[in-house]
Amino acid sequence: MSGSVRTRPEGSGQPLSEAYDTALLDLDGVVYAGGNAIAHAVGALERARAGGMHLAYVTNNALRTPDVVAEHLTELGIPTGADDVITSAQAVARLISEQVPAGARVLVIGGEGLRVALRERGLTPVESADDDPVAVVQGYGGPDLPWGRFAEASYAVARGLPWFASNTDLTIPSGRGIAPGNGAAVEVVRIATGAEPQVAGKPLPPMHRETILRTGAERPLVVGDRLDTDIEGAINGGVDSLLVLTGVTDGPQLLAAPPRHRPTYVDADLRGLLTGQPEITREGDGFRCGGWTATAADRLELEGEGEALDGLRALCAAAWTAAGDGSCGLDGEKALARLGL
Repeated sequence: MSGSVRTRPEGSGQPLSEAYDTALLDLDGVVYAGGNAIAHAVGALERARAGGMHLAYVTNNALRTPDVVAEHLTELGIPTGADDVITSAQAVARLISEQVPAGARVLVIGGEGLRVALRERGLTPVESADDDPVAVVQGYGGPDLPWGRFAEASYAVARGLPWFASNTDLTIPSGRGIAPGNGAAVEVVRIATGAEPQVAGKPLPPMHRETILRTGAERPLVVGDRLDTDIEGAINGGVDSLLVLTGVTDGPQLLAAPPRHRPTYVDADLRGLLTGQPEITREGDGFRCGGWTATAADRLELEGEGEALDGLRALCAAAWTAAGDGSCGLDGEKALARLGL
């Protein structure tokens, strides 16, 4: 639905792993959470790869290097090479390299992933605002990043140095729940300095450009759990997307999604790559998917029975159509409760 407002999830007569040549998979909340594989992820990815789909892992998390990420995925049972991993650290390093001289010093506020990515671009990472950097880059540094690192960034940014951020995700999934992400750390420096960083990660174009350059994908499918990064990034890049409900997005958030956050397809988990997607059809004043019919009047109504996910897809069609190019303000609590969502 490029160029128009998406009013319902789309259907696919083919398994998605056959309809697209490359899956651009987010990691946190899609493949794993807290370092552990999400249910059904390993088996689904194995079958998608065996069927000929190229798997690439695209993450806004700039902490770990591609080598470390690939090793972790391999340990989980998903054979992966470093070339199959694209990080926001790589995207921001390319962005910086296009604006500063070769070999320039860059103050790093974050983890090893940023340092390795900068060196790959011929830049020199430094640790202090007094090390004569020409730019500052900030990325997720993990829960143990010292508070003093934010002060170091603030000193340099306040001196007028250009400031870059790998991404601005406010939260990150963990094995214990939702934790503050790099966006929360970026806010600290923004509040202290009043400055605005250049951002590379999803949903912005530098990350999509980095991904396509490194994978050579011709018919990519973005697979993610976040509306404001994965899905918006796919829409910005003009490619299709699959939202999986294994991470931060829940039913109410999906129903209320504005156009820039509406995925092409919706499924429970990565097994959605292995199947077609059901058609959602107009029926009277509502929409039918599987055994469910959803309508939107003063509130969202749902009738029927069958697979809960079909009910959610029908509700999306009713909610998004009612909202048009805005966000749906209709109450869907009772309808979602019927689906256990």
